[in-house]
Amino acid sequence: MADDSYKTIKQVAEGYYTEKRSRFISYAIPVRTVDEVKERLEKYRKQYYDARHVCWAYMLGPERQTFRANDDGEPSSTAGKPILGQINSNELTDVLVVVVRYFGGVELGTGGLIVAYRAAAAEAIAAAEIEERTVDEDITVVFEYPYLNGIMRIVKEDNPVILSQKFEMDCEMTLRIRKGEAERLKNRLLKVETAYLKERRATD
Repeated sequence: MADDSYKTIKQVAEGYYTEKRSRFISYAIPVRTVDEVKERLEKYRKQYYDARHVCWAYMLGPERQTFRANDDGEPSSTAGKPILGQINSNELTDVLVVVVRYFGGVELGTGGLIVAYRAAAAEAIAAAEIEERTVDEDITVVFEYPYLNGIMRIVKEDNPVILSQKFEMDCEMTLRIRKGEAERLKNRLLKVETAYLKERRATD
């Protein structure tokens, strides 16, 4: 996978796993921010208020450097870590996986718990529709009106998304293009006389 693309899921997906009468209900949820993670966790905790454990893990950002795992009272590293392991092995990001456990009266032991949480997380991820997205960059170019044709020719050839445009004496366009192609576009735009750039990085 290129360094300007990443994999995530399209919508919420659900999985289910049982082991020695313990029931594990799992969800894979697309998220973008830590605040969104907190909101979703609150929702599932309320929904499953009578469950013994609501364990989870998340991974955020195209670089996949923001992540956390939580065992919610299960023995250390028997729940959150195997859930996070499934996110990792599927190379996903911008995803929260929640696994709800209803205790069935039989202890599973640490090995059994790890297997169960891993399997439940895998079920939810397997049910999800995975998509690849690009990491994009926003470029704002400012130029005088006579240079409009030259700028528009480049825009037509490189085909960035036009986010906004203003055509007056001084013209301004904000374009969005895949990060790997941004440098080439910037260089081409700058060759059009009197154009200059105002840069802003954007993901997605």
